[in-house]
Amino acid sequence: MGNIHTVGPDKALFITGGCGQSSRSVVVGDWAWAWWFVSDVQKLSLRIMTIKPVCENVETSQGVPLTVTGVAQVKIIKDSKFLNEAAEQFLGRSEEDIKDAIDQTLEGHLRAILGTLTVEQVYQDRDVFAKAVREVASPDVGKMGIEILSFTIKDVYDKVEYLESLGKAQTSSVKRDADIGVAQANRDAGIRSAECQKSAMDVKFSTDSKIENNSMGFKLQQATFDTEVNTANAEAQLAYELQAAKIQQKIRNEEIQVEVVER
Repeated sequence: MGNIHTVGPDKALFITGGCGQSSRSVVVGDWAWAWWFVSDVQKLSLRIMTIKPVCENVETSQGVPLTVTGVAQVKIIKDSKFLNEAAEQFLGRSEEDIKDAIDQTLEGHLRAILGTLTVEQVYQDRDVFAKAVREVASPDVGKMGIEILSFTIKDVYDKVEYLESLGKAQTSSVKRDADIGVAQANRDAGIRSAECQKSAMDVKFSTDSKIENNSMGFKLQQATFDTEVNTANAEAQLAYELQAAKIQQKIRNEEIQVEVVER
């Protein structure tokens, strides 16, 4: 006699032994039959586990002790090969024991890689640091049937205030660069303003020159017209006076002739 055992897709069911059997069957998201007393039935969770490895006071390549905290998301791989490897390592152990074994592996690799980097590399290139840990640790946890889904560096700090000093230096450098940028922008703005003012003055000078030239031309033209008008008036006046003198002379000649006749 025996029982039917079922599991959801988030668990793996391992049934070992039976009536005249010594093999192991593995079921995920299904059911299986197990004999009473002679079959060993155990389960492994396939859910994602969160691991938080911590390396305290690990010296970097510069000899500066850092404390680094990481966060990893891991799970047992469903493939039959990896399920069997996970069963060999973790079957019968609690989830906390499994997480502790993975944590120690990640922590060891985290500590080893941390010792090859400078503080600046750890502080400024966290993604590169985390990627390196994940790539190095993946083969080892893979032998346990574990897959690293993600790994990130959560926190980096030290007790000798090296990071604080580094941050102050970076802040000072950023402020200096910002001040230089503002000064350069003000200088460029001043140059552009001066160039605009010069262009405006050039346009104004050109316009004023054209206006002055036009005014002078108008005055010269007007003076020419006035001269021509005055000349014409003078000639007309002179012609009139000349004609009047001629008429007076003619009248006088006629008067003289009359006087001669009367004598």
